[in-house]
Amino acid sequence: METELSQSTLLASPVRRAASGRTFACDDPNRRDVVCGGGAAVFSLILAGLLGESKPAVAQSLTGSVPELDRVAVRIVTDSYQFAVAPSRNFDGLDIENFGWGISPDRPPGRTLVSEFGLAMHVEARRGNETRQILVDFGFTPEALNNNLAMLGIEPSALDALVLSHGHYDHFGGLVGFLRQNEGHLKPRLPFHVGGEDCFCAREWTAPPVKGDFGVIDREALEKADLAVTSTPQPSLIGEHGFTSGRIRQESFEKLLSPSAMRLGFTHGSGCYADRFTEAERAQGVMPDQFQHEIATAFNLKGRGLIVLTSCSHRGVVNAMRQAQAVSGIDKVHAVIGGFHLAPYPPDYLRETVVALKEANPTYVVPLHCSGEAFYELAKAEMPEKLVRAYTGTRLVFSGTAS
Repeated sequence: METELSQSTLLASPVRRAASGRTFACDDPNRRDVVCGGGAAVFSLILAGLLGESKPAVAQSLTGSVPELDRVAVRIVTDSYQFAVAPSRNFDGLDIENFGWGISPDRPPGRTLVSEFGLAMHVEARRGNETRQILVDFGFTPEALNNNLAMLGIEPSALDALVLSHGHYDHFGGLVGFLRQNEGHLKPRLPFHVGGEDCFCAREWTAPPVKGDFGVIDREALEKADLAVTSTPQPSLIGEHGFTSGRIRQESFEKLLSPSAMRLGFTHGSGCYADRFTEAERAQGVMPDQFQHEIATAFNLKGRGLIVLTSCSHRGVVNAMRQAQAVSGIDKVHAVIGGFHLAPYPPDYLRETVVALKEANPTYVVPLHCSGEAFYELAKAEMPEKLVRAYTGTRLVFSGTAS
């Protein structure tokens, strides 16, 4: 499938022209097309800077085909678990490369990968001679993120985009320390994609086992790092090769649990703009988190289908897949990777999720982070041919089919 999207960035119009010369408007979040956070969003950022406005630009929708890729390599940079002696394996169109030990022929063991309850993923997408690198989420601590990026040989200066799936600390905790360590080395105006203004709200953890402050994104650090902060409530192109889902609609059986509460407003220069919320929401001040801003990140692999990175699936792993299918117009899901947020749910709910995944029929299912061991064991029994176990450091290399 050839993309209809121009590869150049337009700076002066909220519309874009396809190769055919047809002009597409940027207005409908629900249409079955790709969406672009490029031209109009970048132009909005320039205007915002000139006017002293620090709110993120909003990516706008756009008709066209999703980029078709020859190869997609997903590296699990940070996850909850590492198994140093796991063997590498090969399947049809998938190579699984596990990291092993932090050793080499010329030195004994020293530092190795750090695992923690958080998630960070690196994607290298290839189309022809073009390669794009994207970092999705940042784990719980910068110590783990920076250590693991270095050990895995991922060069921050080569990144083409950053994506934050949602505003939970176990996904953004490593961000500021990453930006500080790489100050002056990231690409100028590196795109940083979030799903909406509520991503920036301060949060409290309200679920067991321990309640308390769950952090807030340091907006001043984003500004200092010269990131091009872009809100993508509608689906948006990412690094010209992938796309975000936009807001994930809840249309399946999946039920949203709210383990956190978000606080509107600013404290010490960080927080969320209250005027972006409804009058009723502003009156509450503090409200249960509904994860309206949560986004998945997806890639279209030639001849195989979609590779969907769900990150945490607070709004449901099935809903995330369906959203990626709807906005891309591609029905086949080749792989679903990420946290499925199933650990808090009872056995009957897990069984219903497995049934829905089997009906969706992805080629590979790769549960990480908050998916839970109970789900993994059930999936292993019910769909062993689809289930892939990955750890901190695992690299999943998906190859497309020949034309």
